[in-house]
Amino acid sequence: MTRAGTEWASRAAAPPRGEGERLAQALDRRTAPGRLYRQEDGKVRCVACGHRCLLAPGRRGVCKVRFHAEGGLRVPFGYVAGVACDPIEKKPFFHGLPGSAALTFGMLGCDFHCGYCQNWITSQSLRDELASTTFTPVTPDQLVAAARRADARWVVSSYNEPLITAEWAEAVFAAARPAGFHCAFVSNGNATPEVLDFLQPWLTAYKVDLKGFNDRRYRSLGGTLAHVTETIRQLRARGIWLEVVTLLVPGFNDDEAELRDLTRFLAGVDRNIPWHVTAFHPDYRMTDPNATAARDLVRAAEIGAAAGLHFVYAGNLPGRVDGWEDTRCPGCGTTLIRRLGFRVLENRLGSTGACPACGHMVPGVWAEATTGADPRLARAAAGGTGSSEQVSS
Repeated sequence: MTRAGTEWASRAAAPPRGEGERLAQALDRRTAPGRLYRQEDGKVRCVACGHRCLLAPGRRGVCKVRFHAEGGLRVPFGYVAGVACDPIEKKPFFHGLPGSAALTFGMLGCDFHCGYCQNWITSQSLRDELASTTFTPVTPDQLVAAARRADARWVVSSYNEPLITAEWAEAVFAAARPAGFHCAFVSNGNATPEVLDFLQPWLTAYKVDLKGFNDRRYRSLGGTLAHVTETIRQLRARGIWLEVVTLLVPGFNDDEAELRDLTRFLAGVDRNIPWHVTAFHPDYRMTDPNATAARDLVRAAEIGAAAGLHFVYAGNLPGRVDGWEDTRCPGCGTTLIRRLGFRVLENRLGSTGACPACGHMVPGVWAEATTGADPRLARAAAGGTGSSEQVSS
């Protein structure tokens, strides 16, 4: 918990962590009626993620936190399992107000079960007895107040899989956007058109973990490649700012042919999608592979550039990746943003995103969010449709 969140955290005691059943019971008391479902012959069809679970009364979804009760769907609401104020580069978003802070919150649970998950304490808390954790009741207004105290520019849903807690994220974003914050998702990308429609009026940016380009291996993690690639297409078509991350795991997804296919896919959707290839370290249940070497990150970055992607970044090994941390102008090659890890050392882009050397427009989110009432958000709150905030593209 960061200092920004300690004031309200100190007033709300988290329930003790006992066995998984005790945690599940405590979480069930922190739920609200869901909105992302439909009735089907006495059952409910959840549409928050690509699994589209069909649930009989009393049954839970794959995520274990959404369940059929009281004639409808109950969903997580009104708590956080983690809050931190991070650099936006840590999410990572490199084209979103560089150097700004992001108040990041997360809940519990996930619709995947990745053996190398680096957030497994929260994501796998209802599957793994070793994932000892607690949670803290909180309101959207308290999170927005914490973001103000931290001088953040972003409010981000992350840490667990935010798609399965989308109603809670929407409630937080509905308080944050009119207050002048950009809002973002950090997600595995196992979305549906319905959940993207639900979130679109509030979201400025969305980061997708593209975990490889092999469907068989994707299924071993609990998902399918087709769902994630379709989410990437949908986000780009909707005008939500998109960045994509691939954690490079030796022996799992680092084959050159697979990386060529992955990066050609991204370039085919839009060559301006930033692609981050980041270093793996042994974690959770995947401790056999070696940590990713810097030379392998550079090799993957070179494959992405050769595929035609304009913005390729190598992460998690600061200062060891031959300049692949920096943003360069696709028009003239000028270095526009210099970074070391999550630190911005120099930023030559202004709020318009124009290269000062040649005038080329670099896509991204370069301007502060607006404050006050927004008619698009009012329509969304009333149950209507809205469009996402426009970004440079």
